[in-house]
Amino acid sequence: MGILFCMIEGHSISPQLRKGLLDGCVLAVLDRESEAYGLEIVAELQKNGPLIGSEGTLYPLLARLRRDGLVDTRWEPSSQGPARRYYFLTASGSAVLEKFAQDWAFLKANIDPLMSKEN
Repeated sequence: MGILFCMIEGHSISPQLRKGLLDGCVLAVLDRESEAYGLEIVAELQKNGPLIGSEGTLYPLLARLRRDGLVDTRWEPSSQGPARRYYFLTASGSAVLEKFAQDWAFLKANIDPLMSKEN
């Protein structure tokens, strides 16, 4: 049985790997921006690599993060159409992001040497 890959911006990446990283990356965007609406989050994620294909992937993830108490929302009127839902981190979301950052640093420090051909 082969490994399944999804194509995002011409790069194939394992869906399991992408899914595992996407939550932390969305939390990081919200931490950096303090708050953002969906299209802003998608644009930021697309700017930094092939992590997300479209907003259709993002909104179910945001709904789950909200149900889990990691993000909260507020509505704001928009001069360019309907009101926009802005997402921001909760205290729990900040704690989960901090753990993600620690886990990422640990994994990177231990996996990078394995991937190097110099060892």
